[in-house]
Amino acid sequence: MERVLVTGGAGFMGSHIVDELVDKGYEVRVLDDLSGGFMENLNPKANFIEGSITDDGLVKRIFEDKVDYVFHLAAYAAEGLSHFIRKFNYENNLIGSINLINESVKNKIKCFVFTSSIAVYGKNQLPMTEDMVPMPEDPYGISKLAVEQDFKAAHEMFGLNYIIFRPHNVYGERQNIGDKYRNVVGIFMNQIMKNQPLTIFGDGEQKRAFSNIQDIAPLIANSVRIKETYNQVFNIGADIPYTVNVLAREVIKSMGEQENYPVDYLPPRNEVINAYSDHSKVKKVFGYEPIISFEEGISKMAQWAKQQGAKKSKDFSNIEITEKLPPSWNR
Repeated sequence: MERVLVTGGAGFMGSHIVDELVDKGYEVRVLDDLSGGFMENLNPKANFIEGSITDDGLVKRIFEDKVDYVFHLAAYAAEGLSHFIRKFNYENNLIGSINLINESVKNKIKCFVFTSSIAVYGKNQLPMTEDMVPMPEDPYGISKLAVEQDFKAAHEMFGLNYIIFRPHNVYGERQNIGDKYRNVVGIFMNQIMKNQPLTIFGDGEQKRAFSNIQDIAPLIANSVRIKETYNQVFNIGADIPYTVNVLAREVIKSMGEQENYPVDYLPPRNEVINAYSDHSKVKKVFGYEPIISFEEGISKMAQWAKQQGAKKSKDFSNIEITEKLPPSWNR
């Protein structure tokens, strides 16, 4: 039986991919520090190791016991917050990834699957295609691009096979709706359950293509079985962009609230205004087509969120720079 290591496998995206891998018959090991994940997300058939990818000694010991494939989803993915947590961002999202790459090279794994982000593209490149020159706007995107570039160097020097996915605005069941720094769909739903106004940075006309996890996880999990994917980069996610204002109205409706539910428009933050990508490449190689509509996906997540109930937002204790930090993140 082939053995798979999934980092971040108790988190939102990672736990869904673990489910897919278990169903495909792999022996799955999960490495997660539970900073953003939860034990209740974990597939009972997976072997759980609590710890961090920044612990290079632990990572080394895990690889000594045979690993065939790595699916790397452990990251602190609060893109907007990354400006204010630069050291934390690079230690977790870059150095932690390099620990995994080093051991993958030394132990000659079959393939390394990495979830990057469309944050690598930056702004004014629409729709984003894989052949564009990345120009990230924030430390989160910079860290993701650095890891991507390291894969290319490791492949050329040592023959390490990799597959890079650039997902975007993924939402769905098991998302950490108590996180106030990221995942706008979950933030909106949690605010409604707490009888708080929805908060939108800027005028709400920024566009994103909101991607349901059920369209994403099966494809990523199956990628190592398709040799044409090796040493390639793929955008993955929904095709149709919506404004944050449209998202807010859809969430309000799905949560059973009135159309005039209050919305607070906050000062704009430093972010890419419009971000959505082209998926021609992934459709050609995988025969991929998203099947869950925007309305259906939001409705399904709303039903799940209401079952979970409102969650308390954790304050992030590693803020390094407070200058220009949005006031709502300081509450």
